[in-house]
Amino acid sequence: MLEVVLSFVVILIVFLVLPLIIGQTEHKVMAHMQSRLGPMYAGGFHGWAQLIADGVKFAQKEDVIPAAADRRIFMIAPGVALVPYLVVLIAIPIDRDRVAVHLDLGLFFVLAVMGIGVLGSIMAGWASANKYSVLGGMRSAAQLMSYELPLVLAASSIAMAAGTLSIPGIVEAWQWWWLPWQAIGAIVFFLAGLAELRRPPFDMPIAESEIIMGPMTEYTGMRFALFMLSEYAGIVVLSFLTTVLFLGGWQGPFLPGWLWTLLKVFFLAFLVIWIRVTFPRLREDQLQKLAWAVLVPLSLAQLALTGIVKVLT
Repeated sequence: MLEVVLSFVVILIVFLVLPLIIGQTEHKVMAHMQSRLGPMYAGGFHGWAQLIADGVKFAQKEDVIPAAADRRIFMIAPGVALVPYLVVLIAIPIDRDRVAVHLDLGLFFVLAVMGIGVLGSIMAGWASANKYSVLGGMRSAAQLMSYELPLVLAASSIAMAAGTLSIPGIVEAWQWWWLPWQAIGAIVFFLAGLAELRRPPFDMPIAESEIIMGPMTEYTGMRFALFMLSEYAGIVVLSFLTTVLFLGGWQGPFLPGWLWTLLKVFFLAFLVIWIRVTFPRLREDQLQKLAWAVLVPLSLAQLALTGIVKVLT
């Protein structure tokens, strides 16, 4: 019992700390890539206190709820967007012996729970009594439905290759030559995950130039900060899942397993930030075309390739 409690405590610490580190990293990386000096000043040396300054700013802002809003739904929406990522982390292993709950159907559980997070955006948009917010919420729903299929198909390919739905079991079965074999599935999974997180260039639901901030338009203060935290928590979860499914998780030479996992996670998180800075936002028709005309056929091709290789070997 004590071991289970300690595992949950560790997972909670990881959940609270890693998204904040990713947020701080995004400030710094984007500042260097875009030659912006602002994030380099807060706190002195290299702007080490930028994240603290952001937290103080959010805490000082007034908590405003529109008069016409559905107050109960409006208040719980940020929690609905955030909590699923905490639940997902309990089934993702950091090391061979470091996983809060070992589930035989861990991959199925993780993919099912991740889909709940978008309900927070839909609830926020509907409850805000704002047409821009409603439009952003509907875009979130359409985007989830489009990109859930290639995400699940890509994950199914790696589960077929490993012969199990247990995430630690997938890592144990992983071999180095799976990198080229499952490369298409890895790319599809990562891009579809970015789209489900509504990260640039897939940020149509929160396109500032079109619908201000989408579902979050009417949110202020700490409720808005919870939406931001859920975005960074989603980056952490996506990076962890890509690592344990397609990059061998804790497997690697010389270094401890947990360190290999974290190094791969931070590399993928850096890639998420790099993509944000590099590519412009897609149009809605381009977004749907990428999902149905490119990613779905590629994921089906990867699934077929995996089946052929499994039969031959």
